[in-house]
Amino acid sequence: MLKSKLTKPCFYIEAKADVTELMALRPGLSKSLGTKITSNAFLIRALALAAKKYPIMVASIEHQVPRIKIADTINVAFPVHAPQGLVVPVIRDADRKTLAEVAQLEKLLTEKARSNRLTFEEMQGQTIGLSNLGVYGIDSFLAIPALVASTILGVGNVIRTVVPRNSQMSVRKMMSLSLAVDRIVSDEVYAAQFLNLIIEQLQNPQQLV
Repeated sequence: MLKSKLTKPCFYIEAKADVTELMALRPGLSKSLGTKITSNAFLIRALALAAKKYPIMVASIEHQVPRIKIADTINVAFPVHAPQGLVVPVIRDADRKTLAEVAQLEKLLTEKARSNRLTFEEMQGQTIGLSNLGVYGIDSFLAIPALVASTILGVGNVIRTVVPRNSQMSVRKMMSLSLAVDRIVSDEVYAAQFLNLIIEQLQNPQQLV
């Protein structure tokens, strides 16, 4: 992480997503799909599908040439706090998996991480990252992309917020999202479009099912 911080000139953008419908959908969806659907499962799928439309977000710099190379696959890494420390499993080809498949893999990899049973292959191949500190009560933060990637999405807590909606005030569940991106790989406008697509999907969670 230190080398990434020293060598990647990152910029950061932040926005909020209204996840009221998403949070309401989860319990019934978990029952109908036969597997627990976490917020992380929605986030991983939204991140992967957005990266499919904006492939530069999974590009990286090849220093030997040098050139910018877009990854062949969208592999989402997510850190897990385990007794042995922070470990980072990877869901490969996340854009090709259904929400239920993502949820099942997230659960399996999380359990293996916490019991120190992850294989080397299950921690390799990251092309984009997700870090969710909202589960620890953190409102927002700026994450650091892994050395092998150029983009990471930081996720904060879901906070009940009074917002204007349909000409009146309404209490909605708002999630803080921050994107850290290597400026050598992507510009700010492209990254903003990418983040806006993630938000659009989270605010219309049926698109992710």
